[in-house]
Amino acid sequence: MTDTVHNPALVPPGLAPAAPAGATPVTSGRTEPVSGPSFAEIFRQQQTGSLQFSQHALQRIERRGIDLSDGTLQRLEAGAARAASKGSRDSVVFVDNTAFVVSVRNKTVITAVDKEHMREHVFTNIDSAVIA
Repeated sequence: MTDTVHNPALVPPGLAPAAPAGATPVTSGRTEPVSGPSFAEIFRQQQTGSLQFSQHALQRIERRGIDLSDGTLQRLEAGAARAASKGSRDSVVFVDNTAFVVSVRNKTVITAVDKEHMREHVFTNIDSAVIA
């Protein structure tokens, strides 16, 4: 009779059968620790509701001299929150004479376009527009 081999992925933690004598433990082969943000960091970001800015958006804002005063940021965040409440994924949020393309799901501003650069500009891959 052959020994039963259990798939460790199907056995609940703490209930794994004892390894036969002389058997070597099976490892996933991973030698590096898992990298990325901690659960606490992700949770804090989700709770604060504040928007992040992509590197591209920061470059556009700096190059075009777009105003990011506290009032502008509050209106932008409020517009993104309204888009999220309607189930939007990607939205253009208009604040005064500036259009911000926002990934609502990721709470990230993707790009910013001021009035001078808005002429003949086409916004693609959005599902909503908000005037804040």
